[in-house]
Amino acid sequence: MTGTGPPNPSPGWYPDPDGAPGQVRWWSGTAWADVTTPAGPGVPVQRSPLLAPSRPATARPVMAPATSSGSAPRTGWVVAFSVLGLVVAVVAALLLGRSGTPEKVADPTVASQSPAGPTFAPGTVRIFDRQAGISYPYLGSSWYEWSLGGQQEFTSMAGQFFTTQEVTPDNQKFIAQCTSGPLAEGYGWAGAPTLQATVTNIGNAVRSEYYPGPNDRKVMREEPRTVDGHAAYLLEFQLSWDVLGYDATGERAALLLIDTGRPAPALLYISIPNTHAELYGVIDQVIEDVDVL
Repeated sequence: MTGTGPPNPSPGWYPDPDGAPGQVRWWSGTAWADVTTPAGPGVPVQRSPLLAPSRPATARPVMAPATSSGSAPRTGWVVAFSVLGLVVAVVAALLLGRSGTPEKVADPTVASQSPAGPTFAPGTVRIFDRQAGISYPYLGSSWYEWSLGGQQEFTSMAGQFFTTQEVTPDNQKFIAQCTSGPLAEGYGWAGAPTLQATVTNIGNAVRSEYYPGPNDRKVMREEPRTVDGHAAYLLEFQLSWDVLGYDATGERAALLLIDTGRPAPALLYISIPNTHAELYGVIDQVIEDVDVL
């Protein structure tokens, strides 16, 4: 019969298995995700001896087996030939090095890899969007500072992203994003009483503008909220599609519109393709920790 081992630890955030200080990584229940995030408020960290960070192995002394006096001469000859072989190998290596044979070095494609986008300053824990008048959590070193230009919903943009597919069938990047900015005109904003209608218009616009079609939409949450004492409205939905050439077949997205008291409300837009579904939890992490400046 086949024995069964201990059950896998449950999905969640665990200390980074690579040992990066202050970082946690998502465990899906069967495998590690690619993306890390700083440990801190709003990130429930679990622990399991099966998922403990790796540590450098400690060298153990090699003990020679005990031998009888009768076997000593044989052991001596083995050691002598071993030492002679080592000397020959070292001399051969030196001669080859002098003859111009290149040494083996690390793969240059790995050693020279550059970040996939602008990185945030060391010590960053929050993103401050002064134009929109809000701040929210920075999600970790695998997220890069927004650098992909503007989107039609915003008059200016701040935030974070990472690329999930370099080239889509329409020659665009596919990304996960957590971005913000003042809302542009044209979506029906006329003060706090229009929060819901405005978010509905934005949701319809982004669905047709940024996602492959045809697609289906399932509304996960649609509700008024209060953010740091300010009226707001949240729309969260799941899109799904079956379009050749896309790595993702769906995405979880959330739109949070906040009446900050400025002429234009602040829009927070979070989207996570289902190729990284283990990160859906960052939507709540961000939404529950938004401050109005």
